[in-house]
Amino acid sequence: MIVVVCVVTFSTPSTFGCRSKLLYSLFFRKNLTACTNILLQRSRSLTMAEPKTKYDRQLRIWGEQGQSALEKASICLLNCGPTGSETLKNLVLGGIGSITVVDGSKVEIGDLGNNFMVSESSLGQPKAKCVCAFLQELNDAVKAKFIEEHPVTLIETNPSFFSQFTVVIATQLVEDSMVKLDRICRDANVMLIFARSYGLTGFVRISVKEHSVVESKPDHFLDDLRLNNPWPELKKFTESIDLDTKDRVAHKHTPYILILVKMANEWAKSHNGKLPTTREEKKEFKDLIKAKSVEPDEDNYKEAIEASFKVFAPQGISSNLKRILDDSCAEVDSSSSDFWVMVAALKEFIANEGGGEAPLEGSIPDMTSSTELYINLQKLYQAKAEADFLVVEQRVKDILKKIGRDPFSIPKSVIKSFCKNARKLTVCRYKPVEEEFNSPILPEMQKYLTDEEYSLAVGFYILLRAVDRFSANYNTFPGQFDGAMDEDISRLKTTAVSLLTDLGCNGSTLTEDLINEMCRYGAAELHAVAAYVGGVASQEVIKLITRQFVPMIGTFIFNGIDHKSQLLSL
Repeated sequence: MIVVVCVVTFSTPSTFGCRSKLLYSLFFRKNLTACTNILLQRSRSLTMAEPKTKYDRQLRIWGEQGQSALEKASICLLNCGPTGSETLKNLVLGGIGSITVVDGSKVEIGDLGNNFMVSESSLGQPKAKCVCAFLQELNDAVKAKFIEEHPVTLIETNPSFFSQFTVVIATQLVEDSMVKLDRICRDANVMLIFARSYGLTGFVRISVKEHSVVESKPDHFLDDLRLNNPWPELKKFTESIDLDTKDRVAHKHTPYILILVKMANEWAKSHNGKLPTTREEKKEFKDLIKAKSVEPDEDNYKEAIEASFKVFAPQGISSNLKRILDDSCAEVDSSSSDFWVMVAALKEFIANEGGGEAPLEGSIPDMTSSTELYINLQKLYQAKAEADFLVVEQRVKDILKKIGRDPFSIPKSVIKSFCKNARKLTVCRYKPVEEEFNSPILPEMQKYLTDEEYSLAVGFYILLRAVDRFSANYNTFPGQFDGAMDEDISRLKTTAVSLLTDLGCNGSTLTEDLINEMCRYGAAELHAVAAYVGGVASQEVIKLITRQFVPMIGTFIFNGIDHKSQLLSL
């Protein structure tokens, strides 16, 4: 996947009003043209390549299953200014299935300075048509079409239009349209993501009723080795190992898994079946392992000491997995999703065959070991994982039959992936945009307003909403016309204070500098900011479509003044 971001360093003028946009157009044009040429040249060479070669790097991240999900997805983009174009560009290069660009505006001279998907020859033409043609050239495997219509009109007059898409990406919408579109997409069970850039700030927000993630791929997660709760076959295999052997080669090539299982078993026998819990006991346990080492260069015993914390980990399932198992959705019926059917089967497995544990993942990390012992140990873990999978698979079939669905409707590969990642399942639920706008979590809002670390982020959040109120009242955004700057600053301040009062934050204020800065932007979309916000938005779209990695929950705010990004949970 290729992502080209053209970032140009520039000095900020006194305003981002009408005259400034023309100056930016002339300044950026040469830089953006150079980026365009590089991007097109590279994309043409990739177009000729086989899919596995073209998408080689990203296949290593989300695999063929994730890539297949992308290639089947249908994306609708509302407004193809720089923020929307940058978002869609990343997805087109990644091999998304089809795109529909909705925009009713024509290409103006101001667009030449912040959107390299249009050129001087595009002036006066439908912007959706020009952007769509450019994106199609980047990757001709993607099906692309455009609709010359203003998104607000489509939202008002044809809400059923959005039900055909996998994801709707809504950029540069004002608050009222966001609320309406959110209702439409929730009713149609269509994933929705909002993105907006505004001067040196911007935001991204996901809105989905529920999003389940099987392959959450956390950065840090404890290996599933069952050192403190070995199954019978692992116990038997461990018993065949003699840690006191006189064979020095065998002694220094015994895998740390076997060392720890054996030492944990010996400790439990002498401590009423309990494993180390206190700091003193854990230190004593490590000393016992160290005492078994007979030579200073025995790396396997060093690994055993370093990995001893895995023995001390609590048995059973995590609190997060327990919450999922106890969720009301785990009581399935004919309308339940495949995910919740598998959760129901997992719950039965843990309560019965699993003995309180989730299915074994079936992999072991690298470690110092003889080849024979490592392979035998690997086979042992794989056999246990396969046995657990077969039990869960049968329970899935039984549940499907019970609720009146085809017992074979969930593919074996999906159930196998579910079992492998059972300990890492995640369910994300997002509150409706209208609920956040009208009734945010007041303690969180007040905390952000008084916390120096978050004050700018929440200030931008309030002002991004305040400029929409300003626009509704005065039919223009603050700072769009240079001559009205002082009046706009006063009006925006009054609007922001009114909004804070409506949210229950009586007495809270925003800094004069931040209000002045917001007016200075004049609602301009800067390419550098749009590229960043679009990059974040496209990343979250990929998470949603592939159902891999956990998408962000909350409103993502980009602060271009301090070069910071923060997530607000409201």
